[in-house]
Amino acid sequence: MYRMWDERYGSDDYAYGRDPNTFIEEVEPGLPPGRFLCLGAGEGRNAVFLAGTGRRVTAVDASAVGLAKARRLAGERGAEVETVQADLREFEMGEGCWDGIVAVFLHLPPALRAHVLAGVGRALGPGGVFVAELYTPAQLRHGTGGPRTEELLVSLEDLTRELPGLEVVVGREVEREIHEGLHHHGTSAVVQFLARRPTSEGATP
Repeated sequence: MYRMWDERYGSDDYAYGRDPNTFIEEVEPGLPPGRFLCLGAGEGRNAVFLAGTGRRVTAVDASAVGLAKARRLAGERGAEVETVQADLREFEMGEGCWDGIVAVFLHLPPALRAHVLAGVGRALGPGGVFVAELYTPAQLRHGTGGPRTEELLVSLEDLTRELPGLEVVVGREVEREIHEGLHHHGTSAVVQFLARRPTSEGATP
């Protein structure tokens, strides 16, 4: 699997472009400052964008090739991003230590996704946010990006069920035009999700 991603990231072009995901860009003004973790960061477009806003960003991916390009992009943009090569099966996010965690088009087998999202719930500090945009099963009829296996696709119900300790701020399944590099191009079915860990027991976002 990792060889496939190394090959995809192996050209000089950025497979999904250099610009951030537009949902991340849309919600960024309302995100907290501080420490952010980008899971499945790939070539770093979202990590570099968030670092450019003054946040302290760590980008995690299994592909050394993708992370090398993330460091290159950060250098070009004058941003500082820490990169960590790791398999998400083994990566420890810690407990209560992140102000934000981001997952953009990170599609995992259901058991691994549940494991990672449980880790997200533990790793966010009080008031910390989880932000994601992912393809839903409806994406299979479009064929404009993402996995072609339904079990790797994600619904709003999946996210809310697997993140029970977070309070949903934005949770919607939509169809929208996506144009990100060579591999995301056209009408797409996605879930957009922003949820916050309460600042204290019984708090509201």
